[in-house]
Amino acid sequence: MTDLLSIAPRDKAEILAQALPYIRKFHGKTMVIKYGGNAMTDPALQADFAEDVVLLKLVGMNPVVVHGGGPQIETALNRLGKKGEFIQGMRVTDAETMEVVEWVLAGEVQQDIVGLINQAGGKAVGLTGRDGGMIRAQKLKMVDNKNPAIEHDVGQVGDIVSIDPSVVKALQDDAFIPVISPIGFGENNESYNINADVVASKLATVLQAEKLMLLTNTPGVLDKQGNLLTDLTAREIDALFADGTISGGMLPKIAGALDAAKAGVHAVHIIDGRVPHAMLLEILTDQAYGTMIRSH
Repeated sequence: MTDLLSIAPRDKAEILAQALPYIRKFHGKTMVIKYGGNAMTDPALQADFAEDVVLLKLVGMNPVVVHGGGPQIETALNRLGKKGEFIQGMRVTDAETMEVVEWVLAGEVQQDIVGLINQAGGKAVGLTGRDGGMIRAQKLKMVDNKNPAIEHDVGQVGDIVSIDPSVVKALQDDAFIPVISPIGFGENNESYNINADVVASKLATVLQAEKLMLLTNTPGVLDKQGNLLTDLTAREIDALFADGTISGGMLPKIAGALDAAKAGVHAVHIIDGRVPHAMLLEILTDQAYGTMIRSH
């Protein structure tokens, strides 16, 4: 790591100038950022993330943050003596777990992120899918991976019916940075816990975002030998699903990313949130710091 103070002023200017084409290209464009995993629990990385988001906003892009909160939910459930249960990468959510999910995501995690962004000089506003009637959901019907005749009951886990982005657009137009918790509501006003990667992917599609960025705690999509695959097309991904290279928690992430890419989001990036300022490096330089998924 070069000591940043020892970089000559001219080199600094050169570095900034290299970002110019990207700033110009993405000016006024929407960037949907899914924030989760380890980048969320390390204070130094949290501060880097908040600075990146504010910088993107200040150079004229429109960042929209969708956050997860798996580790935080797990901690809260343990405190209550409840054991988290997962089926095919989805959290089984009974009524009591749903209450915990709501207060952890919409209370604690969301407000932490809002605070960090505001501290870095931005104007963040926290929302859930209930605000402005943004995310309508229904109970997720989960079919077994191996036997399609079996359906798992995962409780109050939601499938998105529709997204109305008008509240997000209204905030963006007013220099605010929306920070969204992945909670939707059903037709009887019941709450649903929705996978944050899925919310980010659908939201990016509805907002016609330039990029969808999924910050995670892996370097990106790895092949069977553990090498990073930096550039993938939809067809190549189908092959990786088929041979089991992509599995577990990566499944909903990539499936959502693929849908977004196919539906017109120009590029989907899966980036390593453990790398300081990974987001800026991915957007403002031509270095690949993760896996980019293109629609074709």
